[in-house]
Amino acid sequence: MSRRAGYEGVVAVMPTTIPYARYSIHGAHWWIGSAIREVARGAGIRPRDIDGLCVSSFTLGADTAVGLTQHLGLSPRWLDHIPMGGATGVVALRRAARAVQAGDADIVACVAGDTNSPDSFRRMVAGFSRFAADATYPYGAAGPNGSFALLTDAYMRTYGATREDFGRICISQRENALSNPHALMKRPLTMEQYLGARMISDPVALFDCVMPCAGADAFLVMRDETARSLGLAGVEIRGTIERHNAFTEDPIQLRGGWAVDCGELYAMAGTSPDGIDLVQTYDDYPVIVMMQFEDFGFCAKGEGPAFVRGHDLTTTGDFPHNTSGGQLSVGQAGAAGGYLGLVEAMRQLTGTAPGAQVAGARTALVSGFGMINYDRGLCSGAAILGVS
Repeated sequence: MSRRAGYEGVVAVMPTTIPYARYSIHGAHWWIGSAIREVARGAGIRPRDIDGLCVSSFTLGADTAVGLTQHLGLSPRWLDHIPMGGATGVVALRRAARAVQAGDADIVACVAGDTNSPDSFRRMVAGFSRFAADATYPYGAAGPNGSFALLTDAYMRTYGATREDFGRICISQRENALSNPHALMKRPLTMEQYLGARMISDPVALFDCVMPCAGADAFLVMRDETARSLGLAGVEIRGTIERHNAFTEDPIQLRGGWAVDCGELYAMAGTSPDGIDLVQTYDDYPVIVMMQFEDFGFCAKGEGPAFVRGHDLTTTGDFPHNTSGGQLSVGQAGAAGGYLGLVEAMRQLTGTAPGAQVAGARTALVSGFGMINYDRGLCSGAAILGVS
């Protein structure tokens, strides 16, 4: 196990959301620019005070973070573009924090955003990766639904999970979403509705799938003294991990990269699974949520089904999870899906959640997961955040 320096003296502030929309006539540039404008306005700084920029998006077209600097009139001295899908938020947080620690930047804006037109998703999956272009899309199997159906089926066969077990996750998150003004799905979901929904790619049905939408999320990373001078409530970064292409020997993914490094994550943060007050897992499909309950040590491998049967996952329950409603009920705004858990955790820890608040929350675990090819997602990460 490696021994890495902590993130003392660096905080994350100003969780910002540009409200999601099912479809949008605006491009990704508009969504990302709106988020940067709003995060600067909320912090009481000028855009030119932002000297670090980290960007993630699937729909910027030919542009990268470099092109955005001119488009948005920014002049950062530190710049990053992270093409890691749902892992982007955690990875951006890690890299921005190290840049501030090293003095390479004083205020880093981390932002992810995407647009969504009626044809956006088809075009995105067609060119998602070389593997998708060559080996899945031409045969009608492109996109995540088929891949996650394989993972879900393998998990059910291996560990005895039922559709009702996955339904408990989706229903709890929908309940959490009902109080969140940013959530796009605002009708209660019953087990009968969940089980009766049309099949998309057996055993994945309608409510197991996130709804693509447009939107953007952002936050700032800076020194704690800078945050205090601006009157901003900072969230401590107590530990982070990142792992790519883990467990290559596994014939299909039943565990993620979190399982490699979660011991280091808890050691760095000086806590254990029992010390976490709320959990924000990346939730493009419920099978990945259940996998993370195991990989982060909240239960043993294969015990995820029993875990969800035995716990209340709502905001007021004994295991508050995806308290905003998660992507399954808020929507998936492309790469911003990797930011959703982070901005929600920051709000919960600072008592500023737009929806229901977890009472007395001081420590949160947030995860990221992204870049699915055929039989596994390649990128994983996690962070433990806290307030003193």
